[in-house]
Amino acid sequence: MRKLLNIAASLMACIVLTATTGHAQISPDSYVPCQEMPSLMQNYEADWRALTRFYTSTFYGSRYQGYGGIEGAAPTIRARFDSLYQEYLGKTEALDFNSLPQECKVDYILFKRDLKEKLRASAEEQKQYSKISHWFPFADSIYATEKLRRRGHVLNSEALAKNWFDATRTIAKFREKLKTDSSMDMDALYEAGLVIADLRRAITDVYDFYNGYDPLFTWWMPKTYKELDSALTLYAAQFKDKNLRFAANDKSGIVGHPVGRAELIRQLNYEMIPYSPEELIDIANKEFAWCDKEMLKASRDMGFGDNWKAALEKVKNAYVPPGEQPEMILRLFNESVDFLKKHDLVTIPPLAEETWGMIMMTPERQLVNPFFTGGNEISISYPTNTMEEDDKLMSMRGNNPYLSRATVHHELIAGHNLQAFMNTRHRTYRDFGSGFWTEGWSLYWELLLWDLKFPQTPEDRVGMLFWHMHRCARIIFSLNYHLGKWTPEQCIDFLVDRVGHERANAAGEVRRSFADHYPPLYQLAYLTGGRQFYALKKELVDSGKMTYKQYHDSILQLNAMPVEMIRAILLHLPLDKDYTTKWRFYDGMTLP
Repeated sequence: MRKLLNIAASLMACIVLTATTGHAQISPDSYVPCQEMPSLMQNYEADWRALTRFYTSTFYGSRYQGYGGIEGAAPTIRARFDSLYQEYLGKTEALDFNSLPQECKVDYILFKRDLKEKLRASAEEQKQYSKISHWFPFADSIYATEKLRRRGHVLNSEALAKNWFDATRTIAKFREKLKTDSSMDMDALYEAGLVIADLRRAITDVYDFYNGYDPLFTWWMPKTYKELDSALTLYAAQFKDKNLRFAANDKSGIVGHPVGRAELIRQLNYEMIPYSPEELIDIANKEFAWCDKEMLKASRDMGFGDNWKAALEKVKNAYVPPGEQPEMILRLFNESVDFLKKHDLVTIPPLAEETWGMIMMTPERQLVNPFFTGGNEISISYPTNTMEEDDKLMSMRGNNPYLSRATVHHELIAGHNLQAFMNTRHRTYRDFGSGFWTEGWSLYWELLLWDLKFPQTPEDRVGMLFWHMHRCARIIFSLNYHLGKWTPEQCIDFLVDRVGHERANAAGEVRRSFADHYPPLYQLAYLTGGRQFYALKKELVDSGKMTYKQYHDSILQLNAMPVEMIRAILLHLPLDKDYTTKWRFYDGMTLP
């Protein structure tokens, strides 16, 4: 019976894909392509959240990063999550892949991929933990106490006080030893920071549960807890400071983590990008060459001849006075949405248009996000009264109307804001997103709107070209850095000299790109993912198989996934259960 239902679902999908208009399109909101995969994925998510709540006490713990690993957690906790991944991997592989409809085949491929990646990441984290565990001989005792806390056992507070007092003294001895130690690489130092953060969370969990409620705990523990927490804080700072030696020859002071070519290729394959780092750099340079030609055209139209940097200077100096930036953003938003509606490019739900908001970005955040960001709300980067005069001017120049006009649609509608709105309403069991889907979609709109003549003046074109150059530069500097060829300082110089960034903004961009184990592929995901959507648009829209609105609505209704898998669904391409990336979307493409 289930097989018959799956066949019926496949037939329904085919009917939907060849509707009376003759165009391929995705079905209404209520359509679920099969029961097996959505049910499996929803149950997994519920189980994962239950374990996370139970084993961390706070759901939004900072160590839950990357592909869903539990960095820095106790080995026993990591083992428990590994058993969850293995359980659902077995359930997935037990399904009859060939009987699934196309969308569920994609879910099968991606869900299995992610479970395997979680197991790989967990094994790597355990390996890193094993390298530095001798610096934390007290960790097992702390985790054992936290385990008792979860079930509310009465603790031997006197013994626990001595245990934590001894841990504090051990840390003091190890801090002296750490001063002269040079055995740890950047990965080990980073892992040590994660472990300490988790240990601090664990002792705070214990302390907050018993203190004030258990009389003996309250008598024995407050001073001991505070001393241990303080010692762990100083210990963490010492590990972090040792990282600075890796940036000793770089004046920027930015400490990152170059991952190397092999890791870049592994992550590219995971993200379904079948290109080498060198190929992507070469493609980015070709796109840069196109930008150069177009920037010269705009510069000449503005009366600056081939001096495009002078044209960019004029654009930068067109900033609005302090206090008027939010009003300017609203005007740019209205222009963008009016254009989308006029050309019938995408469905814009009235509630999405009604409920986007604004916040002002703090000076601290502007150090790593020099330009405005977006999503459910737009975060406006503009000077505050506490900033230095030079920084104020650079912030205003870097967020002038022409540069801002070029990307309001990227942050709001039809970019991140509409993405987030639709993700919570369509195929909500599915979330295989990454920067290539999230940023790629928004960047795609920059490419499309250029083609549709959204920029009206030479200044508008300069604004859009600046950002296109910026995306090319992101690919070039981030990959060269992770290949070990460039330093952060060289990356900053490249953004200033080649793109025309304000230096403080360039430093913020580089700091954001490399600090705190920022995902190595994220900066190249913008233009690379955008080109994937653009290439698929050529196959479906330029060929007449779909209208713009049908194409764009279909992508948003499918929810987040690699663009190669969107292509497989919309074109109903052959898939196997061990599918690997093969779509060379750049090959044969006339850039841009």
